Amino acid sequence: MNETPLHKNAAVPYQLIYLVLALAITSYSLLQSLVAPVLPLLQQDLHTDRNTVTWILTAYLLAAAVATPILGRIGDMIGKKKVLTAVMIIACVGSILGALASSITVMIVARAIQGIAGGVIPLAFGIIRDEFPRHKVTGAVGVISALIGVGGGLGLVLGGPIVDTLNAHWLFWIPAIALGVAAIVTHLIIPESPVRTPGRVSWIASVLLSSWLIALLVAISEAPKWGWASSPVLGLLVVATVLAALWMKNELRSASPLIDMAMMRIPAVWTTNLAALLIGIAMYSIFAFVPAFLQGTSEAGYGFNSSITESGLIVLPLSVAFLLSGIGSGGLSHRFGAKAVLVGGSVAACASQLILAFAHSEIWQVVLSMLLMGAGFGLAFSSMSGIIVHAVPSHQTGSASGTNANIRTIGGAIGSAMMASVVTAHLLPDGLPAESGYTTGFAILSVASALGAAAALLIPKEHTPIAIPNDAQRADATSTATISN
Repeated sequence: MNETPLHKNAAVPYQLIYLVLALAITSYSLLQSLVAPVLPLLQQDLHTDRNTVTWILTAYLLAAAVATPILGRIGDMIGKKKVLTAVMIIACVGSILGALASSITVMIVARAIQGIAGGVIPLAFGIIRDEFPRHKVTGAVGVISALIGVGGGLGLVLGGPIVDTLNAHWLFWIPAIALGVAAIVTHLIIPESPVRTPGRVSWIASVLLSSWLIALLVAISEAPKWGWASSPVLGLLVVATVLAALWMKNELRSASPLIDMAMMRIPAVWTTNLAALLIGIAMYSIFAFVPAFLQGTSEAGYGFNSSITESGLIVLPLSVAFLLSGIGSGGLSHRFGAKAVLVGGSVAACASQLILAFAHSEIWQVVLSMLLMGAGFGLAFSSMSGIIVHAVPSHQTGSASGTNANIRTIGGAIGSAMMASVVTAHLLPDGLPAESGYTTGFAILSVASALGAAAALLIPKEHTPIAIPNDAQRADATSTATISN
């Protein structure tokens, strides 16, 4: 086995590079959920309604879903270090704008700019591929993947203390500081790999990807207000379907696709990515709506009248279980196989959401649900990374892992919009969602996790990396075909 990285820089130990990447990933993952526990407070401060305020979360995930493959491609072309540094600076600017926002429109724009931080995922995976010893790549990618979920869980915990100690503006000032520091240490410590992948960014694919996602998310989120059978909703769904088909057609024909459809044909890859989409729907929606559910009052018929801080503490077991299961998933995958771990994690997540849907009258029931959920998602995230890494050639590790993470983000954007639609469909006289909305929503998320387990069962037991042509090889093949024709 080759123990050396693609690019070996003896002056910078890979352990130090890993710490810097962990800081960047944690900063990104905190952005996902730090504002989730305070959505009711932001709704009041920004003078908006409950459905619109959820776009603070959805806009972030939407921007991340679009930016992730674009920035991963640009990093491969011009250098991962410089693009990673630029991404964190842009996200820092978005955080500053969010801290200064006084309207919901400005806040949504700020969150979309923050979402560009999603580019740290493929860039970090690519740097690990280039700089780490070969035998360390799988484990490092798995732990980094787990940190994405751990940071998201910690955001739910930290939001309350930050607001209580300072104010809601510091939910943006603190990430701005963290991102600024991460950008500086990235520039100073991480070496720039000479590894480059020739190619170009398909801006047509970028526009099509963002367009069909926006059409789909607007249709889902506005359906309770407009009606599922209304002309605007049906029209947007048709537009989303047509644009998605055009996007896939463009990607299949492109010499430099944003999402490599040839790689997606590998059985172990497409089945794992399908599981990632479904698990993303379930996980990010939990981040968005459990705190608000816990903050419900006895008059609403659910929740524990928890403060923002108390709701974060109830959710804390999710982050702890996520971290521990993510760390332990490597040993479990070695013993039982990554496929079995992914199936088990998805089943545990499904069970946790069923508890949340139908047994949530006592705090201990919610805590049990959070423990199961954290363990399930932690196992699923890390095992998916291992499956992907072993299913593709080594030079495509970063691209394939980034695509898997991006598909989870797309699932999260869809899930958040869907959950907002279900929860806000029926409001009580005081404006709070009815308990039935949460019960239905959590039950739907359990179905998504169960389908994720079913998708994981389709993953082949044995998979050998299949050589997929890179961008330069595709371009050569395209030119040859053109000449021969």
